[in-house]
Amino acid sequence: MQTDFDCLIIGGGLIGTGLACALRDQPLKLGVIEAIPTTADVQPSYDDRGLGVAPASQRILQGIGLWDQLKDEATPIKKIHITDRGHFGATRISAEKLGVDQLGHIVIGRALGATLQNTITSSDNTEFICPATIAAIENNSDHIKVDIKQAENIRTVTTRLLIAADGGQSQVRAMLGVSTENKEYDQTAIVSNVTPEIPHENTAFERFTSTGPLALLPSSDQRCVVVWTTKTDQADMLMQLSETDYLDQLGERFGHRLGKFIKMGQRRSYPMRLIKANQLVGPNFAILGNAAHTIHPNAAQGLNLGLRDIAQLAELIVDAIKTEKPINSTELLESYAQSRQRDHQQVIRFSDGLTKLFYNDNPFLITFRNLAMLGIDHFPPAKRVLSKRAMGLAGEPSRLVRGLPL
Repeated sequence: MQTDFDCLIIGGGLIGTGLACALRDQPLKLGVIEAIPTTADVQPSYDDRGLGVAPASQRILQGIGLWDQLKDEATPIKKIHITDRGHFGATRISAEKLGVDQLGHIVIGRALGATLQNTITSSDNTEFICPATIAAIENNSDHIKVDIKQAENIRTVTTRLLIAADGGQSQVRAMLGVSTENKEYDQTAIVSNVTPEIPHENTAFERFTSTGPLALLPSSDQRCVVVWTTKTDQADMLMQLSETDYLDQLGERFGHRLGKFIKMGQRRSYPMRLIKANQLVGPNFAILGNAAHTIHPNAAQGLNLGLRDIAQLAELIVDAIKTEKPINSTELLESYAQSRQRDHQQVIRFSDGLTKLFYNDNPFLITFRNLAMLGIDHFPPAKRVLSKRAMGLAGEPSRLVRGLPL
């Protein structure tokens, strides 16, 4: 059957547009549907959050032709300093000692979003439909029919392959009948940019506290992106504080390693939860990014996990095109699900495990985690294993992660 689209991506955030960018040079008719205008202040993919881009993700972005546009906006991470507030444990990781140029980069979400958006809107084979919502989905034997609502108008289109990339609260995932496992952490992350008194020297700090992690990530102009995760009722109070009072509270929580915090940007808050789709694929569809796995940010792996989803699915689609096989075949979709299962499980277990290990006052766990941090700090082989996994270079990587073209 001739369809309107070969691949229709629901969700124009970082993962949805990232997949469209990866496939833009293929002989495919692509569509991207997004509900929120990219210029809207509430667009979560285009805000001022600092996003940790691991070396594997840098390779993916390089392989799909985006990194050269982003590198001037990216701040390299040369060191990582991890501590447990009020306790003796600490782990320090240095790019120089690991023999690498950097441990990753921090890219502002707005810069990454703009690069992705500009790329797909200038692509000849991609139609960007925004703002628009999905009114209905009908899955048939070899295609999916989608009713798209724009203003008061309904447009019906067909696609060979439907991609659900519309975030943790995915409407499309629900419409496809995919159930989820959910866990509320009763934590909220407050994100802002601050200027410290002492230069950050390209060091990323993660300070675990009993109510959640506090991360300071190096950014341009000697600013830091702050991700302060705390109990939701405390977050509501912190959001109401004046700038001066908030910076005082931040300094008390973080300590004085960077001196006083002297200036800050706008604060935004994001509730923390774990959402895991119980299936990644079905007839004529696949689920990517936060729609497949919304995780706690304590390991800064959410975006990187989603980019590895893109790399794997794009590789399989390109291989199918080369061998003249259908891009919505059961074989292709099951191969995607199987190839991503282990990575998803390991990252989800790690991020969720950190919440159980660090956000409590159990004396046994306090001692255990601090001894573990010291052990990693003083045992280079363990540090290398941990660093390799954090950089996204463990397991069986896709061609893009290995630095090869699609």
